[in-house]
Amino acid sequence: MKRLVIPILLILTLIITACASATSTPLPSQPQTDPVPTESTSPEFDSATRMDDQGAIIFEVTPPNLDQTAESFEFNIVLTTHSIDLIMDLATTATLRTDTGVSVNSTLWDAPRGGHHVEGTLIFPATQDGKPILEGATKLTLTITDVDVPTRIFEWELK
Repeated sequence: MKRLVIPILLILTLIITACASATSTPLPSQPQTDPVPTESTSPEFDSATRMDDQGAIIFEVTPPNLDQTAESFEFNIVLTTHSIDLIMDLATTATLRTDTGVSVNSTLWDAPRGGHHVEGTLIFPATQDGKPILEGATKLTLTITDVDVPTRIFEWELK
């Protein structure tokens, strides 16, 4: 019986030590961080930048200068993750729509494939059937589907 007491005490000590170190309360030396906002309005981002932190990938999308004379619209996109290899082609999953009902698909995702931090440019045509897609529009919506979550939507009001 005495032989069993020492191993049992040792096991209990290890279990208690492991449970005590697995506490969720941050230690005083660990800085607490604020959660990442879904849509940024803070001065650290361009006022036009939109964020989406659904799932395992954080998207930061900054639209182009929304000039109706441009030949294409180039959205600057930064993708960040720590668990997925970013090998996808966003051009196959992205659509640009206006509140006037015009919808165009992306023509190019100009970015490196792979890794956990990817920056690139998502390109859309600025015209459809010879007409500027922004003609008469007051709202622009970028939708990206099936990249870690079913749908990501980014919207901008036009002046």
